[in-house]
Parts: sequence; structure tokens; C-alpha cells
Amino acid sequence: MSAETKRILEMLSEGKISAGDAEKLLDKLNACGAEASAKEKTGDAGTAPKQPRVMRIVVERPGHEAVNIRMPLAFTRTGSRLMAVLPLGVTEKLADLGIDVATLGAMTSSIEDMHIDVDKGNGKRVQIFCE
Repeated sequence: MSAETKRILEMLSEGKISAGDAEKLLDKLNACGAEASAKEKTGDAGTAPKQPRVMRIVVERPGHEAVNIRMPLAFTRTGSRLMAVLPLGVTEKLADLGIDVATLGAMTSSIEDMHIDVDKGNGKRVQIFCE
């Protein structure tokens, strides 16, 4: 079982998403996996660079527990409605940094190449990158 599948099932069991939403997410993950398999069979996988699969958001503040979110890029590829699974505090912090999560679905190719590193020098740090 992949880490993404396990995370979707955890969110379902915690009541963070509905069974219908979990089904849609799992279908999307399976479709992405099928595309990757098809590329491997045709030999395309060896010639193309590996695409990032996960966007990470790391927030560090002295005296607070660090936030480390790993979100499959499949979420951004399916549109902004899936960005609703982000905790409200995260979307607010991203908005403070000028990042509108509602537009992330349309910016997938740009997201894969981005690396944002904000270091205030007083121990507060925010990193957003893909791996």
C-alpha cells in the first residue's frame, strides 16, 4: 500500500473526508499509477526525468511543534476543491505569504518546479517545495 493510499484511508477513518471523496482520491491515485505503468512499459520512463509526486510544506517556529505536511501533487492536479483537505491554519498561513490555494490546481506545472524558503532569522521558517 502506498503512503498516499494509506493517508487517504487515515483521513477517511478520522472523518476528515467522506467515503465518496476517498473513493475519488483513490481513483485518481490509481489512474496516476496506471499512467506511470504505461510509461514504463513503453520505455518512456527511462528517458524522461522523474516528476515530483509530493508537495511539502514545512513550518518551524521556536517554542512550537513543527508543521510538516506532505501532500500528493495529484491533489493539485485534480483542482482546487481538493485543496479543502488542508487544515484552515495552513491555508491562512499560505494566504499570508501570498499563495492562493484556490489557484494551485491551475498551476501544477509551476508548482513542480517551485521552491519557496522564507527564513525570518529569528528561528521562524517556512519551506514549500516538491519532491
